[in-house]
Amino acid sequence: MSNSNLPTLSSDSGLARYLQEIRKFPMLEPEEEFMLAKSWAEHGDSKAAHRLVTSHLRLAAKIALGYRGYGLPTNEVISEANVGLMQAVKRFEPEKGFKLATYAMWWIRASIQEYVLRSWSLVKMGTTSAQKKLFFNLRKVKGRIGALEDGDLKPETVSRIASELKVPEDEVVSMNRRMAGGDSSLNARIASDGDNDAEWQDWLEDEGADHVQSFEAEEELNLRRSLLVEAMSDLNQREQDIISWRQLSDEPKTLEELSKIFQISRERVRQIEVRAFEKLRKSIKTFN
Repeated sequence: MSNSNLPTLSSDSGLARYLQEIRKFPMLEPEEEFMLAKSWAEHGDSKAAHRLVTSHLRLAAKIALGYRGYGLPTNEVISEANVGLMQAVKRFEPEKGFKLATYAMWWIRASIQEYVLRSWSLVKMGTTSAQKKLFFNLRKVKGRIGALEDGDLKPETVSRIASELKVPEDEVVSMNRRMAGGDSSLNARIASDGDNDAEWQDWLEDEGADHVQSFEAEEELNLRRSLLVEAMSDLNQREQDIISWRQLSDEPKTLEELSKIFQISRERVRQIEVRAFEKLRKSIKTFN
């Protein structure tokens, strides 16, 4: 099963046209969906699989658009959503009584989240389960409690989010800054309902500089960088180039751009990126 014959979104500027194009594919009645799924599962009918995929492209796009706030190219998020959709169709068992849409939602979200983590976690965030939970729930919680202000969050908001997600307050502040595009100044104004606006530094306790802690943090960062450099040496040149351009560059190249550079398909670039990332992760685990 390949996405080479699916509608493609080459850039964010073409989003409206892509959404219009995928609306042309008809939705399936439950009985029709069941028969197509049986035909694919039992006979490997690729045409049936294609109809199952195309009839759910709108679902994949809708879920993908919910991840637009992570600063990643929308076209690539949608591409990853479609990969998850195809995986769902490939593994779908219609006789269990579930609708394909219900089953596919999990695979679509999993595929997108794996892509988001690949793009963020290597150099921008930690990979503990708590940090991943914070990463994927921070925006949702902020939206629910109406904490949509720019810049740093109010201290009481930080406390509420930390309590709800069961993570330290400093991790909430740090993650919020990363997702906002960088560390904020301590002189940034905290949003206030009254005239008593304050700066973040006004809320920080002066406990003296902890030079030992600062040194340990710097040492850990240096260690991670050295591990990454050593792990990169296990990759071939093309894998190194793709990882560097996709994961480590200040201005990452798109799959489309790299497909033209290496004269291979976008899907092949994505496969190489995933494989290279897995090699890196295994190498770093071995060093640890």
